Amino acid sequence: MQFCFNRYTRREGHNVHEHDPSALLVRMANDIGNFFHGEPVREEAIAGIANHIAKFWTKRMRERLAAHGDAGLDELPCEAMRRLRTSEPSGQEPPGGDAG
Repeated sequence: MQFCFNRYTRREGHNVHEHDPSALLVRMANDIGNFFHGEPVREEAIAGIANHIAKFWTKRMRERLAAHGDAGLDELPCEAMRRLRTSEPSGQEPPGGDAG
């Protein structure tokens, strides 16, 4: 698998190792969390993160991040992932498909 080197793979002069897609997903989830961090109501921020990941991430991306666990995730994305794990019915895929 090849990755495009963009703002997710280069930060502060360090490259994310190309064989560690989980690190890229953690960084992306934390970036989404940073966007919603300004939300005044914590529950709405968590719901916004979970909604974004459910809508725009492929099933494979969500599963890979869930399998990775909580390591490296900031508080809000971590809670959003916990909620997604408990709310996704097995066998039924939410929107987002599996294009990736």
